[in-house]
Amino acid sequence: MKSPVVKRSIVVAGHKTSVSLEEAFWNGMKEIASTRGLTLSELVGEIDGGRQQGNLSSAIRLFVLDYFRSRAVPSAGTNSTRVHAESPHP
Repeated sequence: MKSPVVKRSIVVAGHKTSVSLEEAFWNGMKEIASTRGLTLSELVGEIDGGRQQGNLSSAIRLFVLDYFRSRAVPSAGTNSTRVHAESPHP
C-alpha cells in the first residue's frame, strides 16, 4: 500500500517550517509524541536539535524507523530459549 507524501507546516524552536513525510511517518510521529507526552512540534524540535546531517524530513524518517525498530527487537538479556531452559529435560 502506497503512503502519499503529505506536506505540513510545523513550528520548530519558534520558527515555522514545512515538512514533507509519508502519512505512515506522520502517524508514527503522532504515536511517539503521544507516548512521550509531547506535542508534535516538541518532538520534531528534539529531532531537529539532535540531527547531525541531512534534511529534517530524512532525520524524522530515520528517527521513526529507529524508534519502532528498537521496540521490535528483543532487549539484550532476553533469552528466547528461556521456556526450554525452565522445562525439565529428559
